[in-house]
Amino acid sequence: MSETSKTAGASGHGSVNRAKPYQLVLFPFNNGATNVYYILTSAYIAYYGGVLGLAVVFASTMVTIMRLFDAVTDPIIGALMDKTNGKFGKFRPFMLIGNLIMIVSSILLYFCTQFVPATMMPLRYVLYVVFYAIYVIGYTFQTSVTRAGQTVLTNDPKQRPLFTVFNLVASMIGMGAIQFLAPILRANVGDYTTQDFFNYMIPIAIVISFALTILAMIGIWEKDRPEYFGIGGEKTEKVKLSQYVDLLKSNRPLQRLMVAGAGCKLALAIATNTAVLCMLYGGMMGNYDGLYLPMMILGYVFSVPFFILTVRTSQKKGQKASLMRYVAVALVMYIGVLALLLLWNEENPAMHLSLYSMEGGFHLTINLYTVLFILFFGIGYGAYYATADMPIPMVADCSDYETYRSGNYVPGIIGTLFSLVDKLVSSLSSTVVGLAAAAIGFTTALPGGDDPFVPGMNWVVIILFCIIPMVAWAATLIAMKGYALTGDRMKEIQAVNACRRDAIANGMSLEEAMNKWTTMDQLPAEYREAAEK
Repeated sequence: MSETSKTAGASGHGSVNRAKPYQLVLFPFNNGATNVYYILTSAYIAYYGGVLGLAVVFASTMVTIMRLFDAVTDPIIGALMDKTNGKFGKFRPFMLIGNLIMIVSSILLYFCTQFVPATMMPLRYVLYVVFYAIYVIGYTFQTSVTRAGQTVLTNDPKQRPLFTVFNLVASMIGMGAIQFLAPILRANVGDYTTQDFFNYMIPIAIVISFALTILAMIGIWEKDRPEYFGIGGEKTEKVKLSQYVDLLKSNRPLQRLMVAGAGCKLALAIATNTAVLCMLYGGMMGNYDGLYLPMMILGYVFSVPFFILTVRTSQKKGQKASLMRYVAVALVMYIGVLALLLLWNEENPAMHLSLYSMEGGFHLTINLYTVLFILFFGIGYGAYYATADMPIPMVADCSDYETYRSGNYVPGIIGTLFSLVDKLVSSLSSTVVGLAAAAIGFTTALPGGDDPFVPGMNWVVIILFCIIPMVAWAATLIAMKGYALTGDRMKEIQAVNACRRDAIANGMSLEEAMNKWTTMDQLPAEYREAAEK
């Protein structure tokens, strides 16, 4: 057998490791499972601080502090993951343990803390922080797998873009379920500022997240084996935690992707924050219950064609081209949203959003302002929602590039480096919203759906709902302009990695394989042909 002959395990098709359809569908549910808790913390945990009687600025600021703590724990857990290769694989233990930690911490935070007497308020503050910190550790355990696990699932340039679609579907099932159920529970059991709301919401969230975790574990089960771990399998060199900085300096595509991913996440986190939407649909438009769910559903409907478009563009021109194209669409459309919000007039109903009325029986009340808002917001939301998680499968490209560049298979480190910056930036969202709300008088509780308009609320909404996301998208476009991992470049990287992997499996040293093959034209014909299929 020649030194470049293909092994039967990870390769099987030259440079291509393809996933089965059910694996592509199920594994993204890991992100859906963690997004259930992401929404609970980003949108509602500050409200729960109010339930406990904590200061609203403290509760919202703790969201930022804990996201920073989350970011700090990322590199530690990423390094631990890269060193893990046990009986149950590299990724599945982190998925299950992480979810179980979040279940326990949620029960402690949302159900046990309330029994501390109000006369012992300092203890409430302490337990709020401690239980929140435990949750963060569990969240980091599980969410780090979303990015790292893709490297074993598939390296096919035509399959990886599909992860974005299935990931968005999984996110809609996880995150969307909470967003859909929250206003229904609010209307029937109690506002976001009541314990009754959380008594129903938390058990539902726990069940949904755990079920999605099991599905995700099934999805990665067959691929969570050493033959899929980089080019050396079990022989891959282990990177030390101290080498994080050097790796980050050398992997320029990852640097640019960090900026793009952080920009997309910041835009999504602030524009979809519950308090911001309460101010927009409730305070400004005066009908939170009649607008929030319909507008959310419309946003999802507009997202569907963009799911298809982003995949087709990614498969034909690469994920970089797809991300830049549709982020640009979102940016242009939100210029229209910004103009409409600037035209809003408290005294003029024609400059308000209005869908229907139940007075005297159901009848539509749609005006031109609403039609234009639906078009600009719908297209813009559809475009940016379809791209919000697109950097996730691109992290797998950066991991494969690192294997190509250095020979190291370190998906945990690559994924958590990306996640670290992503969390540092997105952690600002709750603090920004909390401070903005406090600036217009909401010092003891965040705005709810029934809170009336107060002076300055429209400017807070304009800044949070439009301007900050638009600036974030502009930063994304600038960062991605110099991103080197195009579709053609990834085909070359995958082919070189496959050739090196097969040679190492047949006795060649890692160093020799790294030096012998670096470009497509140096590879045997079978690898070049496989890359073009």
